[in-house]
Amino acid sequence: MADISLSPANPTSPADFPESLVALGGDEPRPILHLFGDPCVTVGTRIMEVPRSCQRLVVFVALRQCRVGRVHVAGTLWPVKEEARAGGNLRSVLWRLNRMNVPLLDSDKNGFLIRDEVVVDTHAVKAWASHVIDGSATPAELRTVPDNLDALELLPGWYDDWALIERERLRQRLLHALEAQSRQLSTLGLHAQAVEGAIVAVGAEPLRESAQRVLAEAHLAAGNRIEACRCLRFYAQLLARELGVSLPPDLAELAAPRP
Repeated sequence: MADISLSPANPTSPADFPESLVALGGDEPRPILHLFGDPCVTVGTRIMEVPRSCQRLVVFVALRQCRVGRVHVAGTLWPVKEEARAGGNLRSVLWRLNRMNVPLLDSDKNGFLIRDEVVVDTHAVKAWASHVIDGSATPAELRTVPDNLDALELLPGWYDDWALIERERLRQRLLHALEAQSRQLSTLGLHAQAVEGAIVAVGAEPLRESAQRVLAEAHLAAGNRIEACRCLRFYAQLLARELGVSLPPDLAELAAPRP
């Protein structure tokens, strides 16, 4: 992260966070498949709903970011004993999907793939998280902080096993990214943004020790020992009330008076 210079930026609202990341990739308008909330497609200012009967196919393929075999798709989305019936369901969905003005999938006799020109908002968020975690984030990516993670819940209300797994995987990746982002911003002297990112992580998972540690470190890096003590005192009370355990000694040491 050496030799990166950042300037303060206005906080990004949660609704705009994925869109702001997509915008970093270029100015040319492209179809965007939105998976935070009800699946839909936008092209510029146009908003198109994905037919409900087609949503599971589109989402299942989009989340995998690679070609998915037809047999695997049919067997997962329509787990019936009769293979022919599952295949018929798949063909019916494809017929409806092909009536959309914006084509979303490339398909052949073997499988499906999201079309190259279609941007998936979760892909943009995952890429941002990966860049922040491995230290390769651009200045624009590093100063882009979501207000909260609630608005970044993947497919809320979906309870398919594959959707639940992807939702939790993305949530954990975002938490790791926020912690890494806060530390990097502190190193660059951008203490307000560092604290902001840590607060988002703590707000999402108040019992998460690594998030609380990053928040205390961000306050200390800014020279605000009293704020660090206040946060750790709140965390100690939360641990005692919810889990019946004490604050870890190394965390308590962070806010201990210095000689």
